Amino acid sequence: MTEIAVVFGIVCVGLAMALNVYRLVAGPDAIDRVVALDTLYINAIVMLVLVGLRLDTLVFFEAALLIAMMGFVGTVAAAKYLRRGSIIE
Repeated sequence: MTEIAVVFGIVCVGLAMALNVYRLVAGPDAIDRVVALDTLYINAIVMLVLVGLRLDTLVFFEAALLIAMMGFVGTVAAAKYLRRGSIIE
């Protein structure tokens, strides 16, 4: 039963990632694109955790942690750029 739930989760998260990519490409302005990118990296983290559960390995969990750290820094940098026009002041 757990394997079926993990496969169903992978399919659902894959669909969510496809919709995020659409919003990233077709977003009307930069703020929508930043939010889509933020959601996309969160979905990528979930996808890595689900694949790690499916394959029964710990490597994917470490990759998910690295993506989480880089995604947070990237989101903060993009938000500062959109608000002030520069990242470092």
